Amino acid sequence: MDAITAMLTRRSIRKYTAEPVPDEVLNDLLQCAMHAPSAGNQQPWHFVIIRDRKILDAVPGFHPHAAMLKNAPVAVLICADTALETHKGYWMVDCSAATQNFLLATHAKGLGAVWLGIYPREERMAEIKSLLDLPTNVMPLSLVALGYPAEAKLAADRFNSSRLHYDKW
Repeated sequence: MDAITAMLTRRSIRKYTAEPVPDEVLNDLLQCAMHAPSAGNQQPWHFVIIRDRKILDAVPGFHPHAAMLKNAPVAVLICADTALETHKGYWMVDCSAATQNFLLATHAKGLGAVWLGIYPREERMAEIKSLLDLPTNVMPLSLVALGYPAEAKLAADRFNSSRLHYDKW
């Protein structure tokens, strides 16, 4: 799948088959995530791969939109080590770019995924940090549930020319 097609057809997928995601596929996705742009090339990201059923099942207890984790074979937490920041305050931008790369790569590989927001909800951040034993300097941004899709969604046309402005507002 080419990049433009991936961007125009990617949808949030919340239903997955029981088929596990092979490590080599997950590594390809993580490689794509790590090729995202970052402020000053600081690359502050870390990724927590979650396959433990107890952990996946615990997240919906504090995240109201995470029910799909009950049938997802894997999830990945994208977070930043603030000690790696050379451009303070950009970790969330950098990790958002990594999350988007991860989502597009997931779709291009024929998997389905959905971005679950953790940051900036302090209660979600505290719960995931506790659940995964994250160090104090590691800030969670997003949790991506993924697996082989058990649902299909049509591409949505989201282009809105009324949002375009040329040279000035």
